[in-house]
Amino acid sequence: MFSHVMVGSADLERSRRFYDAVLGTLGVKPGMVDRHRVFWRSPGGTFGVTTPINGQPATVCNGGTLGFLCTSPEQAQAWHDAGLAHGGTTCEDPPGIRQGPAGQLYLAYLRDPDGHKLCATYRFPKV
Repeated sequence: MFSHVMVGSADLERSRRFYDAVLGTLGVKPGMVDRHRVFWRSPGGTFGVTTPINGQPATVCNGGTLGFLCTSPEQAQAWHDAGLAHGGTTCEDPPGIRQGPAGQLYLAYLRDPDGHKLCATYRFPKV
């Protein structure tokens, strides 16, 4: 359904360091710089960070969350830890297991250095 997701940043280099760290825990190679943008590509899609091309300040999507799929609870925790170590801040409940209508999930939430809300998600197999 989606070809890519892009968020704005006030500091492209800071964002590159942050996302290289958190996406690296998911097996994604370091971002490639393209003028005023950085792209991280994987078989599951492309994620990008840009300085706004309209010259206006980068802002955060109120109510929005970007979710990254993980292969285990440990990977989601490593993602969260990498984010905290690279300028992210924890938000929502602490990382852990949640029970929902879709089954059991391990969720870890962060805000990136620009304030974008992110979530690492592991879906436990249904038994």
